[in-house]
Amino acid sequence: MKISFERNRTSTIIVMYSLYLYFLGLSLRNTSKALVIFRDKKRSYVSVWNWIQRFGSSQIYKRKRVAALIVDETVIQIGNQHFWLWICIEPVHSSVLGIYISEERNMLVAERFIRSLVDKYGKHTVYTDGGTWYDEACNIIGLKHYLHSPLEKSLMERVNQYFKDRIESFDDYYPCMQNDCNLLHVHNWIQFFVSMYNDTTTTRNNEFEIKLMEVTVS
Repeated sequence: MKISFERNRTSTIIVMYSLYLYFLGLSLRNTSKALVIFRDKKRSYVSVWNWIQRFGSSQIYKRKRVAALIVDETVIQIGNQHFWLWICIEPVHSSVLGIYISEERNMLVAERFIRSLVDKYGKHTVYTDGGTWYDEACNIIGLKHYLHSPLEKSLMERVNQYFKDRIESFDDYYPCMQNDCNLLHVHNWIQFFVSMYNDTTTTRNNEFEIKLMEVTVS
């Protein structure tokens, strides 16, 4: 993810860390105070707010060409409740195409999530682990639906585990102290994490393609 900063006064590391803290639940003022560890010139909470606005306008899901949609869901804990985190990845580049958080796991939720993917990327074949909610949702939308192959299953499990490993840094627990929380802070944090994941994946794929070209030329 690339965000331009006025006069290049602030390093990307500081900005990414501030966004990470803010989306984790810190206030603007407490986030700005936490940046003192970098021994950099103090950044005001207004600066943090500006970075947040720029992140909101950045492109998180960059993939334009999509071969297929691999969809799966996994459980996360928010406060003292459990929710479903739905994830879709693109099989060729392993980039995340979309996420969704829900209280329930059923056909209506699956349809809502898959339809949002179709709105972004068009109609593509959907591969899943075979949950009945997927088959029903794809039939309604008019998409081909197949069980994923061992390779696709392994790919999806690696991505899910990658997310799980990072989330476990917080003991699978997102601090949520509000009654009837709309989960916006959780969604923002995961969106931020997705942007870093996709950016890292794109860089890794580009490096691999360059090395492959060098080997082919030689």
